[in-house]
Amino acid sequence: MVTPFTYSPSRAFAPSRNLTPTKFAATSKNSGKLDRFIPNRTASNLDIASYTVGEAENYSAASPAKEYRKQLAASLGTEPSSRVLAFKQKAPAPPEGHPERILDAPELMDDYYLNLLDWGSSNTVAVALNQSVYLWSASSGACEELLRCGEGDYVSSVAWAADGRHVAVGLSSSAVQVWDAERRRPLRALAGHSARVGALAWNGHTLSTGSRDASIACHDVRVRAATTAVLRGHEGEVCGLRWSPSGAQLASGGNDNVLNALAWCPFQGNLLASGGGTADGSIKFWNTHTGALVNSVDTGSQVCALAWSRHEREILSSHGFAQNQLCLWKYPTMAKVAEMTGHTSRVLHLATSPDGATVCSAAADETLRFWRCFGDAAPAAPAAAKATAGLSSSLLRSVNVR
Repeated sequence: MVTPFTYSPSRAFAPSRNLTPTKFAATSKNSGKLDRFIPNRTASNLDIASYTVGEAENYSAASPAKEYRKQLAASLGTEPSSRVLAFKQKAPAPPEGHPERILDAPELMDDYYLNLLDWGSSNTVAVALNQSVYLWSASSGACEELLRCGEGDYVSSVAWAADGRHVAVGLSSSAVQVWDAERRRPLRALAGHSARVGALAWNGHTLSTGSRDASIACHDVRVRAATTAVLRGHEGEVCGLRWSPSGAQLASGGNDNVLNALAWCPFQGNLLASGGGTADGSIKFWNTHTGALVNSVDTGSQVCALAWSRHEREILSSHGFAQNQLCLWKYPTMAKVAEMTGHTSRVLHLATSPDGATVCSAAADETLRFWRCFGDAAPAAPAAAKATAGLSSSLLRSVNVR
């Protein structure tokens, strides 16, 4: 049995009589090491130990601070000691074939003949939701309402100008408005139609508008008498307008079974892609100089919208029933590269980001989905030709493709 060591000034360095003797006991010159059973406390911090014991006694189990932390942890569904919003790594990238982001778009109209989505060069998405136009910044994530039209009216089309500052808005009342998106104010109103305006296309300072009255009007927004030409060739509503990259040709589509979805090829100026409706379901490619059909592929479903890649020989199509999917095709072989699903209703609109890498899709399921399907951004391309001289004479010649 070992007897505890007791400190005494007169015996401070004297060994206890009850300690087990060793052969070194009589000859040891360093009796300050004491007995081997007594722990060496030189590494201990008695002040911290005393504080810790005292804190545990003073911290009542029913203290307000402890109760508050307990209730807060229960509300957040976490343990009191868990770390909240502490990330050492970036969030993982979405799986291939899945969108990077999904936004709600309540009251997005399910109308095949309207154009309710566009992505401007300022990296801002404009989307028309019934009576309102909203601007969503892809850079900051901020969303603001640009305008709200009156009762009984709704927004039937939107289109950004090339400068990324001005946006055109077509209304069901046949009116067309041009807005300054930075200052959030209207600049002017354009007339020329008797029915809703469902298609818009910019070519420099010229804004082309297509209407349910089967006409196309071209307006020079710089002058007071803005209407410079009125084109009549459709028998039904004009539902698609696209200027060629050179600004020399204007493609139009309508519900008279001529063309619907339209997209000009960025690497071949006279190549136009068109998408057929439910009865057709094909993507066709046309030589607009000759009107000849160059290529065609049957997709098996309604083609709602088309978008070319700016730096790959690929084209993206969006579809309706039955899968409501997006398909990426390799041109000119038209081999299917990828298929992207997620929308639960037909995918009505496509818009490409300024860097050409991401596509935004808008569907009748009232969602916007962002897909990085075109890979890395391409180097900045030269600005499209903005000359509009001789516009009225150049538009006198038309080519029908079927």
